[in-house]
This record gives sequence, structure tokens and C-alpha cells, in this order.
Amino acid sequence: MARKKIIAGNWKMNMTPSQAVELVNTLKDLVVNPDVDVVYCVPAIDIVPVVEAVKGSNVAVGAENFYIEDKGAYTGEISAPMLLDAGVKYVIIGHSERRDYFKEDDALLNKKVLKAFASGLTPILCCGESLELRERNAYKDWINLQIKADLEGVTADQVKTMVIAYEPIWAIGTGKTATADQAQEVCAMIRHTIAEMYDEATAEAVRIQYGGSMNAGNAAELLSKPDIDGGLIGGAALKPDFGKIVNYNK
Repeated sequence: MARKKIIAGNWKMNMTPSQAVELVNTLKDLVVNPDVDVVYCVPAIDIVPVVEAVKGSNVAVGAENFYIEDKGAYTGEISAPMLLDAGVKYVIIGHSERRDYFKEDDALLNKKVLKAFASGLTPILCCGESLELRERNAYKDWINLQIKADLEGVTADQVKTMVIAYEPIWAIGTGKTATADQAQEVCAMIRHTIAEMYDEATAEAVRIQYGGSMNAGNAAELLSKPDIDGGLIGGAALKPDFGKIVNYNK
């Protein structure tokens, strides 16, 4: 069975609640494509108004982060039950900015993946390499280590339902994009790693996104590759052009 494409916008720390609703309304008719799952991963403060604003549309809502405990003395954090109650379906785990700026390591990210599944949230697990790792040809080992550590204890049936996002750090917000062949090479390698860890059926089922300056101009070429099942879109998700990425096949 062919994997359905999934295009997710990662809004990062952008959009006040009123701006978020305005953007949702602007994009409403532009992101309709029955061949594509569309997700807006939004700042925590925007979740409630965005869930309300997308009602009746084809868009699902995701969170950009969460904590591994259900409740308690964790000032400033947000929990899986809170997200679920608000109508969230997906959660980004391990974005390079979380790994870098907030020092989230693979041990914590593994707990987050397990917690997401236990709670009924679908993880969008990010992995990727720095420019230095790319230049010294160490990126394959690095990404394999990330995948193996982050998925420890995760079942094959769970992996089949999740999303993995390959995001070369050197191509995020820089305007640089991995070539379609470079992106395909790593996404295929990730699928091969999943096959080795689990089995071919699991590897064939898991959806793998490319995230690194995908835009309206290069989306069709990237998404034509056999192992690229979607995009995790940053800056371009905040503009009407996001609709062109969602409708890359039109």
C-alpha cells in the first residue's frame, strides 16, 4: 500500500493567537488535498484557538513539544493529557533546536517518544546532522545512532504509525536545501535502519519527511523521491505558499 504524504508546518515561536487564527483562515482553502495529510504544529498558546479554527477542515493540529509527566511541579511545561484534551493529534519530538538550545538528549527524547505513544499522540521524531558531521562524512552513523537511541523500547506496530523527519541542520532556515538526491539518500538509509531494527513491513509503513528549507519551488522534486513521504516545513508554513507545497502534485 502506498504511503500517504504528510505535510506538517512547524510554526516555531511565531504567531500570536489572533495572528494564528488569521493564518488558518488564509490557508483554509489553499491546503485542501485529499492525497495529503496536513498538520499545523503550533506554539502552545495557539493550540486552543487553532484547534477551533481548523474545525470542519482537513487539517490536524500538532504541538511543538511536551513533557514526559502528566502533571505536577514542572513550571512552564505542558503535558500529553493537556494536549489531548485540547484536540492535539501530533507532537514534534527532538527538533534540532530543542536538542541544541535546550540540551534535550536522546535519553530524554526516547522517554518522550514512549510517552507520546502511551498517551495516544503521534510523534514526529526529528533527526539530522550538523554541517561539520556532513563535511566529514560522519552523518550516516550519527543519524543511525539517533534513530536507534530514540526508538529504544518502541514496538514495530508503534513505529508503523509514527512520522520520522530528516532535517539536516545545515539546511534549516539557511536557504540551503539538501539536493533531492541527498535527501533521498538519508531517508532511504533511515528506512533501511528501521528494517534492520524491526522488519521490512515496518520500514515500508513508517512515513519519513524531509525538513530543511522545503518550499513551493522544490517540493515537487523532493516529494517525487521514493523514500520522501512529506515535509516538515518551517518558514514557508507561515505563508500562503504553504498551500502550494501541500498541492505539490497539482
